[in-house]
Amino acid sequence: MNLKQMVGIEAAKYVKDGMTVGLGTGSTAYFMVEEIGRRVKEENLNIVGVTTSKATEKQALSLGIPLKSIDEVDFVDLTIDGADEISEDYQGTKGGGAALLFEKIVATYSKEVIWIVDESKMVKHLGAFPLPVEVIPYGSDQLLRKFTAKELNPKIRLTEDGNPLLTDSKNYIIDLYLEDISAPQELAVWLDHQVGVVEHGLFLDMVTRVIIGTSTEGVKTINVPR
Repeated sequence: MNLKQMVGIEAAKYVKDGMTVGLGTGSTAYFMVEEIGRRVKEENLNIVGVTTSKATEKQALSLGIPLKSIDEVDFVDLTIDGADEISEDYQGTKGGGAALLFEKIVATYSKEVIWIVDESKMVKHLGAFPLPVEVIPYGSDQLLRKFTAKELNPKIRLTEDGNPLLTDSKNYIIDLYLEDISAPQELAVWLDHQVGVVEHGLFLDMVTRVIIGTSTEGVKTINVPR
């Protein structure tokens, strides 16, 4: 069993009968969704899932997990998702899988957020992993120029055939190659005020528990005070 599978199975233990559960997106979240699907089938676990991408929706439906949209629930009890980086003060970046908009919407309406990662995602400071920014196509070149002028080293994310990648909302992703994000709160506020930016991958002051797969200690769980 690999580290991603270990933390996915561990995280699924926090899902209880009657919960509305946000189902994350990505290679680690995949194993969590598989385990919840197993529990629904074998243990008669009674939950409602709220998915963060079309890919997760397809997976959850194939496993028989009942689903509702975020607009059909009052709130989400618990969201379990992966992360691209988690800093030592438990701020995070997400969006490597281009699902950051739906992921942030679901997380925002969640009472508790668990991030599941392997130890490689734990860093001192954010920034080594490119920061995704979801933008509408109209005006995206203007934003590229603005980000370049601010020395944010932007690159539009492309598919294998060289066309701009489209998110589930038919938007573009501009990745910012920053190396080090020394002031994430300040950057988040600035990005929030750029016309044409739909959402960014800085997930700040959101997580309440981190489950880490390590090669030496196995699965380690950290409760994050908020």
